[in-house]
Amino acid sequence: MTMYDAILVGGGLQNGLLALALAQRRGQRIALVERGARLGGNHTWCFHAGDVPRAALSWLEPLIVQRWPGYVVRFPDFERWLDEPYAAVTSARLHEVLIRHAAIQPGLELKLGEAVRVVGPRRVELASGQVLEGELVVDARGPEAFEADPDTAYQKFVGHELEVDPHPALLPTLMDACVPQTDGFRFFYLLPLAPDRVLLEDTYFSDSPRLDRAHLGAEILAQAARLGLGVRRVIREETGVLPLPTRRVPAFHAAPGLVHGGYRGGWFHPTTGYSFPLALRLANALASLSPAELEQGLVRLGRERARQQRFCLLLNRMMFDGFRAEERFRALERFYRLPVPTLRRFYSLSLTPADRVRILCGRPPTGFSPRRFMQGRTIASESRGESR
Repeated sequence: MTMYDAILVGGGLQNGLLALALAQRRGQRIALVERGARLGGNHTWCFHAGDVPRAALSWLEPLIVQRWPGYVVRFPDFERWLDEPYAAVTSARLHEVLIRHAAIQPGLELKLGEAVRVVGPRRVELASGQVLEGELVVDARGPEAFEADPDTAYQKFVGHELEVDPHPALLPTLMDACVPQTDGFRFFYLLPLAPDRVLLEDTYFSDSPRLDRAHLGAEILAQAARLGLGVRRVIREETGVLPLPTRRVPAFHAAPGLVHGGYRGGWFHPTTGYSFPLALRLANALASLSPAELEQGLVRLGRERARQQRFCLLLNRMMFDGFRAEERFRALERFYRLPVPTLRRFYSLSLTPADRVRILCGRPPTGFSPRRFMQGRTIASESRGESR
């Protein structure tokens, strides 16, 4: 039986990054187990330059498919260009890079098309009956922990990668909320991937996980027409329903020999849904800490993560409970007027005490109701019941 240094269960972003980080250590035996035929699923992940520690730049570089020097946000009464470098990674590129690494590095073993039956400390049993043993198991199989939580809101989207007529340089747009505000805070997200290719997403911060793909697909094409894009064809569709907690994030599980990573372990931004910064942070820690440092290092990392996320849970309650659904955009409209360094630290979940004061102080946004905020869970629960 082969003894591994690490067994990574789930071939998404978290374990993809971790496999590449661990591969920098020569002589490591790593097994990456994924039930699908490809790694990464069907996703686009983005991050800000400030999210990436310098130590990770060299091995992260091959994953990047596009970079931009900054981005735009648009709201009915406010528009801003932010000089914050921004980059995209796709699941297709993650798959390609990991396949290439496995071909030249004997210690990295990819087990694709392998379902898992049992996951435990230092031991994984596959559906085939094969048993894998290792010093560490990292379980990163997704956000299932939130599905039964009544205090969860959702970020949901349908995105189309479009082949379009060659266009003048489009600006990457993280939020264009100058659209009818239906089903919560709604905005379009636009990434120009090439002169003839864009990713356009219709996104909602909603109380409901329901997603009408056909309707939103039609809305995306209508938005492309409004932007003057001549659509030739839809290259692919990308969808997501990301839980956004308002009361709790799963506690970091790090028993001897078993760590929960990714969304499953709470390694995501509770307000934005971004998973890249925290997935990278955990991958960097697991790859750089020695066995003697691992336990205490992960405890410190988990405590800091929880401290940052608790503040974000408050922001979520303010946004989802303190505003009527159609006025939720005003919370973000006010937020994007803050200084760029505060925005940068917010996205990377490294807010300082002064940042927290800047975010909360001052006149509340138009539409914020303290009464609704105090009674928000009752109101939201009733509205969810009506919607179902």
